[in-house]
Amino acid sequence: MNINRNHKDSVFTLLFSEPSRLLELYNALADSDYGPDSKIEINTLENALFHGSINDISFLLNDKLIILIEHQSTVSENFPLRFLLYIARVLEKIIDDKAIYRHKLVKIPTPEFIVLYNGVERYPEEKILKLSDAFIENPDYAEKFGSVELTVRVVNINYGYNAELLRKCETLKEYAVFVAQVRENQRKDMELTEAITEAIKYCKEHRVLQPFLTQHSSEVINMLTTEFDINIAREVWREEAYEEGREEGREEGREEGREEGREEGREEGRENERIRFLALLKSGLTLDEIADMLSKEFD
Repeated sequence: MNINRNHKDSVFTLLFSEPSRLLELYNALADSDYGPDSKIEINTLENALFHGSINDISFLLNDKLIILIEHQSTVSENFPLRFLLYIARVLEKIIDDKAIYRHKLVKIPTPEFIVLYNGVERYPEEKILKLSDAFIENPDYAEKFGSVELTVRVVNINYGYNAELLRKCETLKEYAVFVAQVRENQRKDMELTEAITEAIKYCKEHRVLQPFLTQHSSEVINMLTTEFDINIAREVWREEAYEEGREEGREEGREEGREEGREEGREEGRENERIRFLALLKSGLTLDEIADMLSKEFD
């Protein structure tokens, strides 16, 4: 297996760059049964998706090209667009430049895009994001004239979600337990380094990722202190909540304005009816005649 170490590793990539663990994870996600003799080639690109915070593994598995992201922040609706740009760069890397100019069809590995959500914000167990949701115009005639679609599968791997998936992949389950333990320690007002250290100690004692954490304890602490900052996530959420509140406020203001406009219109109509009634009354018509005239107008 060829592993590209030119990108910034995360705990997730360090853990799942081991072929047997990566196969176990993918088989659980895809409900497949690839064996240990399956050909795997990791070809992750440097700084391609997150500008310095890389938590991804791009790999070839037989005839598939799988791009797998472990994401600890709020899920971005722009993931399909990011993956579109990413897959183009990966294909440029693995396909001969001259091949695309041949008349014969160039076969490419089947791409799959998976995000493993591991953030603290509530999120469904699974969700599909589509590139077409970002189109300014999405015409019905896309099939006739040609278009492009890219779907991203987002899977919530927090402990307590997707129990069947975690049951199929023991490594992923133990990783989820480890992350949950770090967060539990943070909720106890531990500093991040202490929270990670105590989580490692807890997991070793309970045989959770024991060999991995024994071998990579110092690396795990160093990685998580830079990539696993819950305070940054909370700051993002505050900003998003603020923007959502502003938009809700604007919408409420628009609705109040519409209601005020409707009320003003109704008031103006009532005033016009009153003026007309008085004019008809001054013309000498009786009340019965005025009533009969108005009733005919509304029929």
